[in-house]
Amino acid sequence: MAPEAAVPPGEDLTIRVVSRRLVKASDATIQPHVATGAELVVGEVDAALGSLDFAGMDGSLRRILLPYPDDVMLSVQLLRFACGGFSVVWGNNHLPNDGHGISMVVRMWSELARTGRIADGVVINHDRSVFRPRSPPSYGAAVRATFAAYHDSSRLVNVLTTQDSFVERLYYIEAGDVARLRDMASTGQRRASRVQAVSAFLWKALAGVVAASRVPEERCRMGWWVDARRRVASPALVPAMHSFFGNMTAYALGEAAVEEILERPLAEVAAMAREAIASIDYDAYVQELVDWVEEHKAEKMMEASALGLGSPTVNQTVFASFPLDTDFGFGEATLAMPVWENGRVSSGTLAVGARPGDDGSWLVSAYIWPRLAAALESDDHRIFKPLTAAYLGFV
Repeated sequence: MAPEAAVPPGEDLTIRVVSRRLVKASDATIQPHVATGAELVVGEVDAALGSLDFAGMDGSLRRILLPYPDDVMLSVQLLRFACGGFSVVWGNNHLPNDGHGISMVVRMWSELARTGRIADGVVINHDRSVFRPRSPPSYGAAVRATFAAYHDSSRLVNVLTTQDSFVERLYYIEAGDVARLRDMASTGQRRASRVQAVSAFLWKALAGVVAASRVPEERCRMGWWVDARRRVASPALVPAMHSFFGNMTAYALGEAAVEEILERPLAEVAAMAREAIASIDYDAYVQELVDWVEEHKAEKMMEASALGLGSPTVNQTVFASFPLDTDFGFGEATLAMPVWENGRVSSGTLAVGARPGDDGSWLVSAYIWPRLAAALESDDHRIFKPLTAAYLGFV
């Protein structure tokens, strides 16, 4: 098959909206928080999937997102392409749910579409009484220091500097490379997980870029957005966690000297990543976070390190840890990954997802400094490979 002529990234795709249907929220407990409800949008695109430039967000995934109002809880957007392929966007608000929650929605949607039912015994837990703020709210210095005001422009990098300082890339990591990193990051006593191995590789890459900077910087950090459902241990909480629908995201941060990260072998850096995530008492953390949110729920807040305050930081969110079923009657999707607006965030952010079909390879959305992108793409190990339409089977 001859390759499709690429649509230049700077040009908008012509998307013709065929229908747009809004379903209003009927639950009285939801209505005060969601003014409208959920919508279904059906559209047609005058280009083939193979014509998109999947090496970056601007040339591919961002071009197929249709805007929707902030008070719409869920915007499902189905687009049919000229080649006969199609895309489904699950637009949602991160406040009421997280990666686990939206993955649960997609998984159940697929099962319902394919079989006409959702498996018995699976009941989504919307019970907000599972986590209640204490009176008075109480939280420690660690939680207090984690966040900074996103609406305080005096503490944010200006928008032009942010936009010109970061690039968005799409990569894939082959299953064999993930396994090879795990071998390199493991010891005779403990085998590193996939997340720990890739985190160690990224941390060392970041340290190398920071060390080569014209402006001296002694330290660098790795951050992880962690699904706290899997980490809480209280017998009173564990039964509610499996199907709990809400935002249960915790944030773990590791910091070390640049020289230390560069000198240590990959296995020791992987152990540092493991310790940063495992050292948190998640039962106490979640309760303190609930209390903190109660006092700051009227403000726009974000992790200070993610905003770019302090030492250079690369953050990860690992969607590969969420079970995902994208087969709603046409087979598994070719590509599935989260997309969001980075705004004035001034830290590196990587979203890691499993390639549908469970072949062990990973798909990565990266919002990073150009120098870090260059380091990853020129590395001798060739772990991070630019995503292409050919790799996805579109040409």
